Amino acid sequence: MRLSNGRPYLAIPGPSVIPEAVLRAMHRSSPNIYEGELIEMTHGLIPDLKALAGTQHQATIYIGNGHAVWEASLSNVIAPGDRVLVPATGRFATGWAEVAEGLGAEVQLIDFGLRSPMDFDRITDTLRADSDHRIKAVLGVHVDTSTSIKTDMGQLRAALDAAGHPALLMADCIASLGCDPFHMDAMGVDVMIAASQKGVMVPPGLGFVFFNDKAANVRANMPRVSRYWDWVPRANPDLYYQFFAGTAPTHHLYGLRVALDMIAEEGLNNVFARHERLAQAIWAAVIAWGKGGPVELNVRDAVHRSNAVTALRIGAPHGTNLRRWTQDNAGVTLGIGLGMSTRDDPNGDGFFRFGHMGHVNAHMVLGLLSTVQAGMQACHIPFGPGALDAATKVISGP
Repeated sequence: MRLSNGRPYLAIPGPSVIPEAVLRAMHRSSPNIYEGELIEMTHGLIPDLKALAGTQHQATIYIGNGHAVWEASLSNVIAPGDRVLVPATGRFATGWAEVAEGLGAEVQLIDFGLRSPMDFDRITDTLRADSDHRIKAVLGVHVDTSTSIKTDMGQLRAALDAAGHPALLMADCIASLGCDPFHMDAMGVDVMIAASQKGVMVPPGLGFVFFNDKAANVRANMPRVSRYWDWVPRANPDLYYQFFAGTAPTHHLYGLRVALDMIAEEGLNNVFARHERLAQAIWAAVIAWGKGGPVELNVRDAVHRSNAVTALRIGAPHGTNLRRWTQDNAGVTLGIGLGMSTRDDPNGDGFFRFGHMGHVNAHMVLGLLSTVQAGMQACHIPFGPGALDAATKVISGP
């Protein structure tokens, strides 16, 4: 007998759970795209997006996903033949590197593997060795969604400064915006990208690019930029359609308005604190399970773990078997071990992920953990005792 009837829970690291209020805002007739409330509302979104990103500089909205803003950001500051440095902590860093290569850039990759944080001394040495400053940008992923490794972007800026290197610092905050603390200006980031489908709590379809004056000056000296990707008219449009280089993503904008209002009502620091507490509850449960079984956190040191996504190792074929059981029998979908394949486990059957980003609360996390424990029991995967007690202690704490 299956017990999966009822509302399913998509506990993957994006797209995240969409709030009912956001869905209601989007469930409406198409608005006038030439005048009226849509135009006024869009202008009001920009300062709120800047506040979410922690910047006083420019914000732009693209119709697209994370891959779109990877390309949009690079197209404005990287010309064919330019070199970019990519310190990689997972699949999404290498994905951004692949987009750069597709645009004709030369990629210098430093691969730190799937469990280790960045070595900032090594990055500093690499930048110092680039004495002719061929490296035009450093592409850093704040939270790599595949490994759940979080990078201190302020330390990446410090590595650039220690080397005296003029390259732009570009940050991918697709998984982290609105979940893990990030302050673009305070961290010295020149270009930041994000998307709507994770901590921002809006369906996939909107991408965001934020840039400062240093990046704007680089854009001004580019030999050419695609009319569609060009952020200049998007950031300072003379006509409304220039916000989006065409027709506006009307219903997504209505959803975004409500989502930003929800974040403001809760308070951004409270949003961060909620994500932190719920993440700590998950980690406490996994650590307890691991004392009597094969499951373990991919990131050993809590300092380098994200509050938005947790990657786990459990050994093949347990990961795939567990995911199938929770989905088919309990209505809970876990994330696959994306980019975590090894020579001994080419299909990544020994990995899975929890998404705990955006519209998530205590009962959702406790239900997730209880379901996973039931799944391990049903799949005959050994685990240590006390996990649920450990999680509830974190959640009920001061």
